[in-house]
Amino acid sequence: METLGAIYRKTFGNFSDSIAVCDEYTSYTYAQLKERSFRLANALISFGLKKGDRVAILASNRIEHIELEVAAALAGLIKVPLNYRLHPREHEYMLQHSGASILLGEDNLIEIIDVEIPTIRFGIEYESWIADFPDIDPNVEINEDDVITIMYTSGTTGRPKGAMQTHRNWISCTLSLIKASDMSDDDVVGHVAPLTHGSLAMAYSALFLGIKQIIFNKFEPQQFLEAIESERITAVFLVPTMVNLMIHEESLSKRDLSSLRTINMAGAPMAAEKIKLAIDLLGPIILETYGQAEAPLTITVMPKDELKDWPSSCGKVGIFTEMKIVDKYGQEVPAGTIGEIICNGSLVMKRYWNNPKATSETIKDGWLYTGDLGWVDEKGYLHIVDRSKDVIISGGANIYPREVEEVLNLHPGVKETCVFGIPDEKWGESVCAYIVPRNQQTVSEQELIDLCKNHLASFKKPKKICIMDCLPKNSYGKILRKEIRDSYWGSRI
Repeated sequence: METLGAIYRKTFGNFSDSIAVCDEYTSYTYAQLKERSFRLANALISFGLKKGDRVAILASNRIEHIELEVAAALAGLIKVPLNYRLHPREHEYMLQHSGASILLGEDNLIEIIDVEIPTIRFGIEYESWIADFPDIDPNVEINEDDVITIMYTSGTTGRPKGAMQTHRNWISCTLSLIKASDMSDDDVVGHVAPLTHGSLAMAYSALFLGIKQIIFNKFEPQQFLEAIESERITAVFLVPTMVNLMIHEESLSKRDLSSLRTINMAGAPMAAEKIKLAIDLLGPIILETYGQAEAPLTITVMPKDELKDWPSSCGKVGIFTEMKIVDKYGQEVPAGTIGEIICNGSLVMKRYWNNPKATSETIKDGWLYTGDLGWVDEKGYLHIVDRSKDVIISGGANIYPREVEEVLNLHPGVKETCVFGIPDEKWGESVCAYIVPRNQQTVSEQELIDLCKNHLASFKKPKKICIMDCLPKNSYGKILRKEIRDSYWGSRI
């Protein structure tokens, strides 16, 4: 398998005059992207960075993310992408933990970071800096098992861990995604999800194929629908929250979205009823993938033409992965039995950065233990149940929050749900549900209880239902179930 840098060199040669990347202010051809990325690579090397050193980036979506991606791949450096929506203290932890040698980013984000680290600020400082260096290939010797990114987990269950992803990992992920998406040289990629996370895989896809990618620095449903129509965008990465907002946007029916061929949806589960609604409104263009920072994006893949028939599944195992469902002893369980999802193959990270304990707990005999619970049906489709840490144990019986959430989402007035366990003197834990109504509709607690009675065993019904205006989410759009749950447990956690 090749390296990312080797692939980029071919792209630059084959598509030099084509538009590579643009935003609302700037547009670069592949020839210009090559020149700027080479200058950046040489600037970083002249700064004193050598192969394996870490360079962090802290910025909203902008073209420099793509330039650094290419420069790091050519110079043998490790990129540490920091999600700008996180708290400055979280950024400081990641900078210190990764041992980053330099931080590139936006002035308003960098100025509130309290870490002694050299910085280059985007704008005049960055432009004058890279202009002083030659646009020649640094020609650093790199192999496919060298690390290219340290991507920190979302930290919903504790301190974030730095997943060390190699050239091999990202090439496997990208080739799998291109195949599953049926992407070709006439695609146009739109980035509204953070380029520090899932949308990065779409950036790799664009760079592999030599196609245009358009960068948006924030997600506004109405404006993005307008952009899809005007820019004829064909492929996007969206988390379920974004899809949900798009399909409930009032202007949806007024837009010509005929160019849009692929929505790669990943990052969190989406209720089957919501998926069916999205397909009804947008057509069979949603590709669902399952992965995590430790095995990016394509552990399993659900093709666009199959999702409508299997909305509760996230597909079959990807082409660069092996997958098993195992019990608590690590033994594989039969089809239809719930267990932990484990996988191996070229998609799986090298290890966690500077965290041997977490690595040994997560990678055993070459297999990545995902911490997710699921089961595989007779046809090989994976059905994710929940995170193992989220299982509610009531009276000795396991209750999976997602199972209850799927039922609650059947109610037409429900927009979002979060189910979790709360203390119960008799049963140990009981089921609690937070509900966000759709478009200010009135949803009664009794309606929801009756709905659950008709679909669930009695012990699985919520004992408490709270109607909320919104649910707390992390910067990737995932509902912070742990944060909600912990407010009930206090010192008992």
